Amino acid sequence: MEPVASPQLESDPPITAESPAGPFPAGGLPARVSLPSLPEAYRTIPISAGASWFRKILAFAGPGYLVAVGYMDPGNWATDLGGGSKFGYALLSVILISNLMAMFLQALTAKLGIAAGRDLAQACREHYSRPTSIFLWVVCEIAIAACDLAEVLGSAVALQLLFGLPLLAGVLITALDILIVLALQGRGFRLIEAFVVTLIATIGACFAYEIFFAQPLWREAAIGFIPRAEILQNREMLYIAIGILGATVMPHNLYLHSSIVQTRAFGASVRDRREALRYAVFDSTLALGFALFINAAILVLGAAAFHTRGLSHVAEIAEAYKLLSPVLGASLASTLFACALLASGQNSTLTGTLAGQIVMEGFLHIRVRPWLRRLITRSLAIIPAVLVIGFAGEDKVTSLLILSQVVLSFQLPFAVIPLIQFTSNRAKMGEFANSRLTTVIAWIFAIAILFFNGELLWLIFRSA
Repeated sequence: MEPVASPQLESDPPITAESPAGPFPAGGLPARVSLPSLPEAYRTIPISAGASWFRKILAFAGPGYLVAVGYMDPGNWATDLGGGSKFGYALLSVILISNLMAMFLQALTAKLGIAAGRDLAQACREHYSRPTSIFLWVVCEIAIAACDLAEVLGSAVALQLLFGLPLLAGVLITALDILIVLALQGRGFRLIEAFVVTLIATIGACFAYEIFFAQPLWREAAIGFIPRAEILQNREMLYIAIGILGATVMPHNLYLHSSIVQTRAFGASVRDRREALRYAVFDSTLALGFALFINAAILVLGAAAFHTRGLSHVAEIAEAYKLLSPVLGASLASTLFACALLASGQNSTLTGTLAGQIVMEGFLHIRVRPWLRRLITRSLAIIPAVLVIGFAGEDKVTSLLILSQVVLSFQLPFAVIPLIQFTSNRAKMGEFANSRLTTVIAWIFAIAILFFNGELLWLIFRSA
């Protein structure tokens, strides 16, 4: 591991209150920031000042799709599929609310990265005491490990379904995807974005095919987007609902987005930063709208293919794979389902690697080589996966996937609360600080997350 020797890139201009770094930090701390996270990609994508609005949209397009990957990873599949097959369309409201929260929070992270020139990890390190920063780093690493666990298991299940590999062998093979990550990272950030968008399009096409043959009850699906009190009263439904929340609003995505928006070489003036923020928010909102379609499609598929046919017990991904083709009468349904799952797992691998690198650099001011960081992250995911499969059996995989998403939900407040604090502080954000209305909405979302988690704990202990 190599400590960062210089707090500022030699090629960067001095950081002042008028620079993209903004007025951070406050409280007497030095007005300098650490080396930007992902320095090899920092401000490498040019933004032409005189370009048309359409060209600027294309120039800023990309980071939102990397973030959206986390909202359609294999963990979502387990929670959405289980919720659809067991409760029909009822939990579509949770998916909608979760995505709206995600859009809002990702807009705040873009604001932090563009207006203040910090990613969330750097901001935490500069603002909080060292023990608090270390605690937040550990919590975030747990979240990344939980997310990576879902990616490992999802990819392994897909390999088993497509090629008949034992699940344990598939888990071990996923360790090799580090080679894909390293190959892409060495060829520029735009290639990473293009690769991610291609896989997202593949997932979307696969589910469009599935939904066409599933023939959902669209009226019931529309009603499912209306929240109902039953979700809070039914322990099993609430457990899946919190899993959906954790699988949708992922804590490490808040760290990721605040960093990768800085890959664009926008101007330093207030006007340039405001324009960059507008395009970045458009990019992330559009991308997360597509993620909403994918998540809803998975749940609708579970409801249409299984729940309406009395197969409410279908919660395992492998079982869904076996039943899809005969139930829907479409020969390619099962194969495309597995292909989309594999694409989802590989996509999430990329963003998980980037998030891990950003978090370690930001919190600890320590940089490690990408292959070593990937090896650390993947080891933390593979070990519990191997233990569960080895001792509990392959039938526990989906339960482990859902549990990993619930763990993510419990980590959320430790990322959301600092984000709201930083972006609402005028001393740190200047004129980019949240308005009073934005701050109120943000705290309502944070309280809602805490309430959902507390409600689940209460139901678990009451029935224990």
